[in-house]
Amino acid sequence: MPSSEETTARAPFAYAAIRVVPRVEREEFVNVGVVIFSRPRHYLGVRMHLDADRLRALWPDLDIAAVERQLQVIRLVAAGDSSGGAIALLPPTERFGWISAPASTVVQPGPVHAGLAYDLKAALDDLFTDLVEPIANSR
Repeated sequence: MPSSEETTARAPFAYAAIRVVPRVEREEFVNVGVVIFSRPRHYLGVRMHLDADRLRALWPDLDIAAVERQLQVIRLVAAGDSSGGAIALLPPTERFGWISAPASTVVQPGPVHAGLAYDLKAALDDLFTDLVEPIANSR
């Protein structure tokens, strides 16, 4: 059960968007997820959604199955699930470091940013809405 400080004080956190970057040299990407980490709250969470139709519209030759496999590894590592490999067995700080480390692969993190939140799950959901979900047509 959280202490009263955890429920009344905002906790610092770091987060990064997870991107699909099919052609690194073009620097085009689509955000497909968000990872968030708070050391004081011992919280590491990830939320992802792969919009295959959107990605195929932009990059018809993209191997969607390979991208989904990479995203699944990130989910397993964030959850600390041993089927995610040795990295998934590390402490949350190191798992976040691995997920958010710069990469030159098709699936890569964006820059790490900082924030404060009372409710880290709600912060993750808000970041997912802002950074990943397609913008609704307002017309």
